[in-house]
Amino acid sequence: MSAPKLQLGWIGLEAAPAELAPSHFGSKASELAGMAALGLPVPPAFVLPTTFCGPILSGDEKAQAVLRSGLAEGVERLEAATGRKFGDARAPLFVSVRSGAEQSMPGMLETVLDVGMNAVSVHGLIRATGNPRLAFDSWRRFIQSYAEVVGGMEIAPFDQALARMIQSEGVAHEGELDPEALERLVAEFLVLAEDAAPPPDPLEQLFGAARAVYLSWNSPRAETYRRLNGLGHLLGTAVAVQTMVFGNAGGASGSGVAFSRDPATGAKALYADFLFDAQGEDVVSGRRTPIDAIRLRDRLPEAAGRLAESAEMLEKARRDMQDIEFTIEDGKLFLLQTRSAKRTPRAALRIAVDLVAEGMIDRAEALRRVAMIDPAEVGETSFVEGAPAVARAIVAAPGVACGRACFTSAQAEEMVRRGEKAVLIRRDTSTEDVAGFAVADGVLTAIGGRTSHAAVVARQMGKVCLVGCAGLTVDADERGATIGGQALRQGDWIALDGTSGDVTLGRRAIAFEIAPESKIILAWRKENAIGSLR
Repeated sequence: MSAPKLQLGWIGLEAAPAELAPSHFGSKASELAGMAALGLPVPPAFVLPTTFCGPILSGDEKAQAVLRSGLAEGVERLEAATGRKFGDARAPLFVSVRSGAEQSMPGMLETVLDVGMNAVSVHGLIRATGNPRLAFDSWRRFIQSYAEVVGGMEIAPFDQALARMIQSEGVAHEGELDPEALERLVAEFLVLAEDAAPPPDPLEQLFGAARAVYLSWNSPRAETYRRLNGLGHLLGTAVAVQTMVFGNAGGASGSGVAFSRDPATGAKALYADFLFDAQGEDVVSGRRTPIDAIRLRDRLPEAAGRLAESAEMLEKARRDMQDIEFTIEDGKLFLLQTRSAKRTPRAALRIAVDLVAEGMIDRAEALRRVAMIDPAEVGETSFVEGAPAVARAIVAAPGVACGRACFTSAQAEEMVRRGEKAVLIRRDTSTEDVAGFAVADGVLTAIGGRTSHAAVVARQMGKVCLVGCAGLTVDADERGATIGGQALRQGDWIALDGTSGDVTLGRRAIAFEIAPESKIILAWRKENAIGSLR
């Protein structure tokens, strides 16, 4: 059997950029190429096609050999474009390795950042930037990510080692660890990783990361997401290898996710979550609670202004609300992804109506976009009677929900099988919880932000979602919690208010009123039906 062909896609590496077909190079790479063509700041990248996913999943040795040669070719082009060299002691190149199917699957596939880190390049990064904290922070991140994604290790040993270091150094969080402490953490992580640690050779690291991203196509969470969203026809994921930009480079750096409109309500306003001195996985993982667009503008007004301009440009070019991942490195904005944003059913109706009013789409297109939504079931929910709040959280998806407390997806699924309503309560949500989101009426987390992958999925499913609840502490055995100083056990009634962010205990009745945009869509459908009969 002959070896499969490997056609690479290029982003920012050609004098005359070519369009990248989503079916062949994934929607993420297609949109990156589109952003580059618009003149937006996109780090250069090359892309491995979706057609290579099947051969890698099947363990085809010839395909793996072709993959190695393709990666080497791509790295050579990145080195020429950036003036940096993989593994270099003075001007090192580092890359991210990201997934990208034909249709978006937020957070369901794997990513490996900081590829190229080793004992030589870490000092090269220090020489190039004068920032030893950035270098050792990025190296410890890479060791953990590689061991988890490529080596199959559990994340817990690394999190425990990090927690011990934070405690021993007497600081509040990892962002306050100094370079010396991070260098010691690197040494500890290398010991923890053992056989799962990244090899010293950057090209071997890159091969392992690319192969692991392809293999994540068949992970349980990815398969569950495709089943729930009718995506069984997709062939596989592409893999984008992109020049790293560092959001963890200091106080004028950070990573975030922005929506060109509010994905919960549909309101026309930039909606962003941002973490200073952080990489992208910190934001979308939901493990830290970020700041919003207003505070970003206060701290970094020039970058925030460029972000708002870019979001407006992309929305006009795509004629739809956009979900944008971005990084700011030393005050300079870089765009890493855009896509049509997941949104609540109510936001979908409002955005469709507003885009018609703004002249971006016509009524026929608006009706096509919301064809799967029953407007009569979309509206404003509220509690019939008031109740004292025991805690308050950040609203990630609106509405109200009341159900029995569940602390794992399995508990939520069992509760719903028994005919009860469930509220899924977690310290932080991950995309592993997608099955729990599907059955629960609401989701509540102790930490995390509005644009974490989990919050995005909850909104898409139309679930009430509150995040970053400071008054919530979930028990280690996942059988109970403390909220507002009160004990909460599995099966207790709890209520979430997605307007105020209030959390209350006990069972509450819910009222429903149809939304104004629902009435408009219903009227348009009626007019359309009458017109088709003439």
